[in-house]
Amino acid sequence: MKSETPADWGAALQVLEGHSSWVTSVAFSPNGKLVVSGSTDKTVRLWDAVTGAAQQTLEGHSDWINSVVFSPNSKLVVSGSDDKTVRLWDTAGDIVQQTLKGHSSSVGSVAFSPNIKLVVSGSGDNTVRLWDVVTGAAQQTLEGHSDWISSVAFSPDSKLVVSGSDDKTVRLWDTVTGAVLHTLSGHLGCISSVAFLSDGKLVVSELDDNTVWVWDAATGAAQETVKGYSNWVSSVVFSSNGKSPDLFVSNEWIAEGETYILWLPPAYRSTCVAVWDRIVALGHRSGNISLLEFNNGQSLYDSEG
Repeated sequence: MKSETPADWGAALQVLEGHSSWVTSVAFSPNGKLVVSGSTDKTVRLWDAVTGAAQQTLEGHSDWINSVVFSPNSKLVVSGSDDKTVRLWDTAGDIVQQTLKGHSSSVGSVAFSPNIKLVVSGSGDNTVRLWDVVTGAAQQTLEGHSDWISSVAFSPDSKLVVSGSDDKTVRLWDTVTGAVLHTLSGHLGCISSVAFLSDGKLVVSELDDNTVWVWDAATGAAQETVKGYSNWVSSVVFSSNGKSPDLFVSNEWIAEGETYILWLPPAYRSTCVAVWDRIVALGHRSGNISLLEFNNGQSLYDSEG
């Protein structure tokens, strides 16, 4: 990759302060208006993505928060925790809609189905579970992995779930029958993140060694392997052609395509990443969240909140 830091680059960011310890997960609402964050301080927080103002502090988990995600309509947030539960929250208030119990170990990853009917969760108990969003009822327990589930995601049509595990495999599941459709093997390390591309035809998986694999969702065949992209999948916002993210974090750099556009000083290295359009959210060990907005590699604002 090339390095391209503009000579007039400024310290372009908003700093969101409120968490008292490590930010473990951060996500934008699909409409880009809100940011949600989860922390080892056991709270989930909602922020205004434009002003950086704190909107809600959602309390109820009794242990670390590992994963937070918005529903596709931006009205709900789901959180997974070391307390072995999944919680559904109303973004309009601090109300817990559902507390989903069933996992026997930490919940490391959660996601909404695009049709907002289901939530999927992956756990240290080696299972993937599907839940009804309205009733909170357990729909399926998907068993087959032999180690911690690190990442789960739905296909765009809500018919499939992909899961990545420390057992070095990725699995594709049918959300109706619970059947394993494909077991994607060949990884040489633990899976850190998985996702479907926007057309649902390809699955991507990222390893702890920064290797990204691309798979055919229909056949389970490996299509491509790319090395050197740290946090590529976990910070992914796919372009309209569904092939690559516009902005992502690679080690100590924010990158766009094949170009490094901003080097991150040690104090701004992230524990978690989210991207929406031209805005990057970085969670930090300090408990702070940095928001950076880009326009052709340069910032649109320089303020601290």
